[in-house]
Amino acid sequence: MSVKSERRVFDRGLVRLLACVLLMHAASPLPAQTKGDGGDQEETIYDLGPDVVPPRIVKQVAPRRSTNRGVRVVGSVTVALVVSSKGIPKDVRVVKGLDPDIDQSTVEAVEKWRFTPAQKDGQPVAVRISLDIAYHDM
Repeated sequence: MSVKSERRVFDRGLVRLLACVLLMHAASPLPAQTKGDGGDQEETIYDLGPDVVPPRIVKQVAPRRSTNRGVRVVGSVTVALVVSSKGIPKDVRVVKGLDPDIDQSTVEAVEKWRFTPAQKDGQPVAVRISLDIAYHDM
């Protein structure tokens, strides 16, 4: 076997190893800092899956439906957030927006929402979710 072919075999093995490490890292839950009743505490954040019961909305606040310029928009804003183990939205951010005013109104409204927490093995857990907030023409 030549040095060049040995190098190719090594490179392929290294690529496979890195891919496995990345997949294992992506599948593991990530710790996040959240403010608890006793100050700062670490909370593991899970992705929704077959072993996680999703959170449910129990309090919903409607966002402002028109821009500061008085224009009504039609479409949807997608936000990503973490629902804590206490049902409180954290780290709300726009993934796909419509208009800066509407996007900000959506984030402010979702931050006021409350959820029943997601459950894993019968225990409340924090989960990462995304929501589509639809704006319809009325």
